[in-house]
Amino acid sequence: MQISATVTNQAGEHRAVVRTGDKEQVLAVPAKQDGSGSGINGGELLFLALATCYCNDLYREAKERAIEVVSIQVEVTGRFSTKGAAAEDIRYRASVRSRSNKEEVLELMRHTDTVAEVHNTLRRGPGVTLSECIVEECNT
Repeated sequence: MQISATVTNQAGEHRAVVRTGDKEQVLAVPAKQDGSGSGINGGELLFLALATCYCNDLYREAKERAIEVVSIQVEVTGRFSTKGAAAEDIRYRASVRSRSNKEEVLELMRHTDTVAEVHNTLRRGPGVTLSECIVEECNT
């Protein structure tokens, strides 16, 4: 499954688009007040990706185990110490409301932690590569 994300920012307009295969979705991400860039920073989006991944995967894994989930809340925290530094001390906590047995739900949560793709990506550190730089002249 090929996934991509594109951000376009110009003249105070900000557009964020994600694609999975042929499915494209535009996200409502505002521009900064001065128009130069996103009003949400990459660290916030990274932590949101972790929270979203675990939440979605809990529902997926619960369905496979026939565990009824009423609601989920996931909170991710961490910090960036200086400009250019990697995030530190990333932690998350989750709360699941369910009518199923507490031990079954706890096992579901522990199992989901092992199969959450974004979490495993960060744990394994696959690397990120700048593959191309394009400069376009603007004479207007």
